[in-house]
Amino acid sequence: MTARPIDGKALAARVREGIVVRAAAVAARGGRVGLDAVLVESGDNGARVYADNQARTCAELGIEYRLHLLPASAGFDDIAGRVMLLSADEKVTAVMVHMPLPEGVDPYRVQRLIAPEKDVEGVNPANIGNVVYGRSSLAPCTGLAVVRMVESVFMEEGGGVPGVMSGGVGGGGMLRGKVAVVVGASDVVGKPIAVLLMRREATVVSCNRWTPDLAGLTRTGDVLVSAVGKPGLITGGMVKPGAVVIDVGVNRVTDASGVTRTVGDVDFAGVSGVASRVSPVPGGVGPVTVAMLLVNVLEAAEKRYGLHG
Repeated sequence: MTARPIDGKALAARVREGIVVRAAAVAARGGRVGLDAVLVESGDNGARVYADNQARTCAELGIEYRLHLLPASAGFDDIAGRVMLLSADEKVTAVMVHMPLPEGVDPYRVQRLIAPEKDVEGVNPANIGNVVYGRSSLAPCTGLAVVRMVESVFMEEGGGVPGVMSGGVGGGGMLRGKVAVVVGASDVVGKPIAVLLMRREATVVSCNRWTPDLAGLTRTGDVLVSAVGKPGLITGGMVKPGAVVIDVGVNRVTDASGVTRTVGDVDFAGVSGVASRVSPVPGGVGPVTVAMLLVNVLEAAEKRYGLHG
């Protein structure tokens, strides 16, 4: 058996196609689909590059993007004040805060100030609770991306068109009865992934790299998700034959020749000989996560204007 890679770029492109249509429908009803992002300037240019790319993508999809730049000297009060203003503004439907924040500013304290209905990254603790109870679709974007990828595989195998589902946290039946093993239990990635899979009525086993007999547990999974951040953690011997494997890990490693590259948690070559489908790093979860943020932006606008059930 040779696993087929799960093409995150292609799936993200299909998701974006759906966003264009739905964003146009909101605009036709007089609504605004927009994303207001807060960025504190720093010596790290990565966040600004990401913000610029985000602005271009939003423009292509019919989403208005507004970047609120704060100086590097901004402290907690400055950042919190801007976030609270945006959260209170009736014309604003989606808010996010770019990382990193200045040293000494606790991201948790800032993120919890974002109004839950505008929290398109799903980082406000209230939204995590809402997701557990099925009262919000604004879940963490990486978790939504993982579920979208898994569902797209099962939909494709069933003869459907992958990538057309909404965001949401409800089940569609495709994962019902499946065993899903999630390795990694961080607050913003591993735990939300487990909860979202539970909402899809999968039987979920949540574990971490210290779990006794980890390989024995991972081999039970029809779906195996690794979100630990440890290169090569998941080997072929840890995978159930025919399983769907999603690699959330992003690790920078340098080989013996001094070349640095990005790899995941999964030994891609070894696992490809056992699994039926496996997501690569890069080109797997990353592009879909970006697309799911914009799905959340769209759904926040639809709800604001009464266009979403």
